[in-house]
Amino acid sequence: MDGYQGLTALIESAWEELNGSDAGRRDLCLEVVSDVLESGRLTPDDAERAVERLVTVALSDESYPARESALHAACTASTHYELPYRVVEPLAAGADAFEPLLLDYVLAILGSTRDQGALPVVKRFLQHPHPEVRKEAAEAVEELRWSREPDQGETGQ
Repeated sequence: MDGYQGLTALIESAWEELNGSDAGRRDLCLEVVSDVLESGRLTPDDAERAVERLVTVALSDESYPARESALHAACTASTHYELPYRVVEPLAAGADAFEPLLLDYVLAILGSTRDQGALPVVKRFLQHPHPEVRKEAAEAVEELRWSREPDQGETGQ
Protein backbone atom coordinates (compact mmCIF):
# COMPACT_ATOMS: atom_id res chain seq x y z
CA MET A 1 0.00 0.00 0.00
CA ASP A 2 1.52 3.35 -1.03
CA GLY A 3 1.25 6.57 0.97
CA TYR A 4 -1.83 7.79 -0.87
CA GLN A 5 -3.65 4.50 -0.46
CA GLY A 6 -2.78 4.65 3.22
CA LEU A 7 -4.39 8.08 3.52
CA THR A 8 -7.54 7.04 1.72
CA ALA A 9 -7.73 3.84 3.79
CA LEU A 10 -7.38 5.90 6.97
CA ILE A 11 -10.16 8.23 5.96
CA GLU A 12 -12.43 5.33 4.91
CA SER A 13 -11.80 3.63 8.23
CA ALA A 14 -12.75 6.84 10.03
CA TRP A 15 -15.99 7.07 8.01
CA GLU A 16 -16.88 3.47 8.84
CA GLU A 17 -16.25 3.96 12.53
CA LEU A 18 -18.14 7.26 12.49
CA ASN A 19 -21.36 5.48 11.55
CA GLY A 20 -21.48 3.22 14.60
CA SER A 21 -19.72 5.17 17.30
CA ASP A 22 -20.89 7.18 20.27
CA ALA A 23 -20.65 10.97 20.14
CA GLY A 24 -17.18 11.17 21.69
CA ARG A 25 -15.77 8.57 19.35
CA ARG A 26 -17.38 10.27 16.32
CA ASP A 27 -15.56 13.43 17.29
CA LEU A 28 -12.24 11.53 17.21
CA CYS A 29 -13.06 9.99 13.83
CA LEU A 30 -13.68 13.45 12.44
CA GLU A 31 -10.33 14.61 13.80
CA VAL A 32 -8.69 11.82 11.78
CA VAL A 33 -10.44 13.07 8.65
CA SER A 34 -9.28 16.60 9.47
CA ASP A 35 -5.68 15.43 9.89
CA VAL A 36 -5.76 13.70 6.49
CA LEU A 37 -7.23 16.81 4.85
CA GLU A 38 -4.62 18.97 6.57
CA SER A 39 -1.89 16.96 4.87
CA GLY A 40 -3.01 18.46 1.57
CA ARG A 41 -2.13 15.16 -0.13
CA LEU A 42 -5.58 14.06 -1.31
CA THR A 43 -6.67 14.57 -4.90
CA PRO A 44 -9.15 17.42 -5.33
CA ASP A 45 -11.92 14.88 -6.06
CA ASP A 46 -11.18 12.89 -2.89
CA ALA A 47 -11.02 16.09 -0.84
CA GLU A 48 -14.37 17.23 -2.25
CA ARG A 49 -15.98 13.88 -1.43
CA ALA A 50 -14.65 14.10 2.12
CA VAL A 51 -15.95 17.64 2.54
CA GLU A 52 -19.36 16.64 1.20
CA ARG A 53 -19.55 14.00 3.94
CA LEU A 54 -18.34 16.50 6.54
CA VAL A 55 -21.06 18.93 5.47
CA THR A 56 -23.64 16.18 5.92
CA VAL A 57 -22.36 15.47 9.43
CA ALA A 58 -22.30 19.19 10.30
CA LEU A 59 -25.92 19.54 9.21
CA SER A 60 -27.32 16.34 10.69
CA ASP A 61 -25.38 15.11 13.71
CA GLU A 62 -27.07 15.63 17.04
CA SER A 63 -23.78 16.02 18.88
CA TYR A 64 -22.41 19.55 19.07
CA PRO A 65 -18.77 18.35 19.35
CA ALA A 66 -19.19 16.17 16.25
CA ARG A 67 -20.77 19.04 14.28
CA GLU A 68 -17.96 21.35 15.38
CA SER A 69 -15.32 18.77 14.44
CA ALA A 70 -16.93 18.29 11.03
CA LEU A 71 -16.95 22.05 10.39
CA HIS A 72 -13.39 22.39 11.66
CA ALA A 73 -12.29 19.65 9.25
CA ALA A 74 -14.14 21.30 6.36
CA CYS A 75 -12.54 24.63 7.26
CA THR A 76 -9.14 22.94 7.33
CA ALA A 77 -9.85 21.49 3.89
CA SER A 78 -10.77 24.93 2.58
CA THR A 79 -7.26 26.18 3.38
CA HIS A 80 -5.56 23.30 1.54
CA TYR A 81 -7.93 22.77 -1.40
CA GLU A 82 -10.01 24.99 -3.66
CA LEU A 83 -13.49 23.82 -2.80
CA PRO A 84 -16.26 24.60 -5.27
CA TYR A 85 -19.29 26.33 -3.84
CA ARG A 86 -21.53 23.41 -4.90
CA VAL A 87 -19.68 21.19 -2.39
CA VAL A 88 -20.44 23.44 0.59
CA GLU A 89 -23.68 25.02 -0.63
CA PRO A 90 -25.79 22.93 1.79
CA LEU A 91 -24.06 24.85 4.59
CA ALA A 92 -25.33 28.08 3.06
CA ALA A 93 -28.86 26.70 2.93
CA GLY A 94 -28.67 25.60 6.57
CA ALA A 95 -26.64 28.52 7.93
CA ASP A 96 -29.43 29.99 10.04
CA ALA A 97 -29.64 26.84 12.17
CA PHE A 98 -26.02 27.00 13.38
CA GLU A 99 -24.94 28.30 16.77
CA PRO A 100 -22.68 31.40 16.61
CA LEU A 101 -19.40 29.49 17.13
CA LEU A 102 -20.32 27.01 14.39
CA LEU A 103 -21.53 29.81 12.17
CA ASP A 104 -18.01 31.29 12.26
CA TYR A 105 -16.75 28.10 10.60
CA VAL A 106 -19.57 28.14 8.04
CA LEU A 107 -18.84 31.73 7.03
CA ALA A 108 -15.11 31.07 6.72
CA ILE A 109 -15.80 28.04 4.53
CA LEU A 110 -18.23 29.94 2.30
CA GLY A 111 -15.80 32.85 1.96
CA SER A 112 -12.99 30.53 0.91
CA THR A 113 -14.94 29.26 -2.12
CA ARG A 114 -14.33 32.50 -4.03
CA ASP A 115 -17.78 31.99 -5.53
CA GLN A 116 -20.04 35.02 -5.78
CA GLY A 117 -23.02 32.75 -5.16
CA ALA A 118 -22.00 32.70 -1.50
CA LEU A 119 -22.02 36.50 -1.19
CA PRO A 120 -25.76 37.04 -0.52
CA VAL A 121 -25.74 34.36 2.20
CA VAL A 122 -22.63 35.75 3.87
CA LYS A 123 -23.87 39.36 3.70
CA ARG A 124 -26.99 38.43 5.69
CA PHE A 125 -24.77 37.81 8.71
CA LEU A 126 -23.23 41.29 8.72
CA GLN A 127 -26.14 42.27 11.01
CA HIS A 128 -25.97 39.22 13.28
CA PRO A 129 -26.40 39.93 17.03
CA HIS A 130 -23.06 38.28 17.91
CA PRO A 131 -19.99 40.45 17.18
CA GLU A 132 -17.81 37.44 16.37
CA VAL A 133 -20.24 36.35 13.67
CA ARG A 134 -20.39 39.89 12.22
CA LYS A 135 -16.58 39.98 12.14
CA GLU A 136 -16.34 36.61 10.39
CA ALA A 137 -19.07 37.66 7.93
CA ALA A 138 -17.17 40.87 7.14
CA GLU A 139 -13.97 38.90 6.54
CA ALA A 140 -15.81 36.43 4.30
CA VAL A 141 -17.40 39.28 2.31
CA GLU A 142 -13.98 40.85 1.82
CA GLU A 143 -12.52 37.53 0.70
CA LEU A 144 -15.36 37.03 -1.78
CA ARG A 145 -15.12 40.60 -3.09
CA TRP A 146 -11.33 40.40 -3.34
CA SER A 147 -11.54 37.18 -5.31
CA ARG A 148 -13.92 38.86 -7.76
CA GLU A 149 -11.54 41.74 -8.59
CA PRO A 150 -8.93 39.81 -10.65
CA ASP A 151 -11.71 38.38 -12.84
CA GLN A 152 -13.07 41.84 -13.55
CA GLY A 153 -9.61 43.12 -14.42
CA GLU A 154 -9.04 40.25 -16.83
CA THR A 155 -12.31 40.85 -18.68
CA GLY A 156 -11.55 44.54 -18.99
CA GLN A 157 -8.34 43.90 -20.93
